[in-house]
Amino acid sequence: MSQIRRNSCIYTIVKIGINSVATHVLRRRDAKQILEIVKRVFLTGASSGIGLAIAKLLVAEGHEVWGTSRNLERIPKMPRLHPIRLDLAHEPSIEDAFNSALAEAGYFEVLINNAGAGHFDAAELVPMETIASQFQILVFGQIQLMQLALRHMQARGEGLIINVTSLASRLPVPFMAAYNAAKAALAAFTTSIQVELGASHVHIVDLQPGNIRTEFNQGVIHSTGTDSRYDAKIAKTWEIVERTMKNAPGADLVARHVIKLINAVQPPPRITVGNMFESKIAPIIFRFLPQRVRLWGLKRHYDI
Repeated sequence: MSQIRRNSCIYTIVKIGINSVATHVLRRRDAKQILEIVKRVFLTGASSGIGLAIAKLLVAEGHEVWGTSRNLERIPKMPRLHPIRLDLAHEPSIEDAFNSALAEAGYFEVLINNAGAGHFDAAELVPMETIASQFQILVFGQIQLMQLALRHMQARGEGLIINVTSLASRLPVPFMAAYNAAKAALAAFTTSIQVELGASHVHIVDLQPGNIRTEFNQGVIHSTGTDSRYDAKIAKTWEIVERTMKNAPGADLVARHVIKLINAVQPPPRITVGNMFESKIAPIIFRFLPQRVRLWGLKRHYDI
C-alpha cells in the first residue's frame, strides 16, 4: 500500500513538473511567435497621405515604424512610431537618416519607399532643374535607400522592400511628364532587382496605386509660366484630375494592401491598388492595345 502511495506521489510530482515545463515552453514559443510577427519598418513620407495611413495601420497592428518627413512636427505622436528627419532632395541626408534609424532599431525587416512629390506643367516647358529634382526625390533617393537596406537584409538573409511607384508609370497623366517618367524608371529598376535577386529571401514589390484620395494634389507644384498653346488643355486636365481624385478610394486601401504584403510568405512582385477599373481592367486592356489606340484613349479620357 505504501508502495502504491509512493508511486502515486512520484507520478503526481513528475506530472506537475512536465506540465510546468510544457507551459514554460509554450510561453516561450508564443513569445517567439509574437516577436516574429512584429516587424521593424523604415517608411518614407510618413507625415501625410498614403504614408501616414500606412504608418497608422502598421502601429495599430503592433509593428515598430521609423517614419520619415522633412518636417518632424508633421509626424503625429503615436506609440511605436519613431520620427526620422529625411529630405530625399538632399543626398547626404538619406544615408544619415537611414543609419540613424538603423542604429536605433538594430535591423529592418521592411523598407517602404513611399515619399513623393509632383509637378504639373507642359513637358515642353518643364525646366531641367525641375526634372532633375523629380528624379532625385522619386528615383535616385529611393534607389539609394534600397541599396542601403539591401546591404543589411542580404546579410540577415531576409527582408521586404515595397516601392510605391504609380499606375501613372503605365497610364501617364498629361502635364506630369517628369513624375510619370520618374515612376516608370523606379518601376523598371525594381523589376531589374527582382530578376537579379533570383531565389533570395529578400523580396521586392512594386506597389502601383491608381488615383487615391489624399492631399497629394495640394502639394503638386504648378508652373508659374503660361503658354497660350497649353493653357486651356492644362486647365481642363487639372479639372478632371481633381474630380477623379474626389471620387477615388482613400489611402486606407493602400495601407491594407501593405499589411497583406508584410504578412505574405511569398509577396507578389507587383500589385495595383485603386478602384476596379483603374487597378484591374484598364491595365489589362492597355497591355494589348496598339500605342496609337492607347494615346487616343488617354486623350479622350482627359478631353484634350
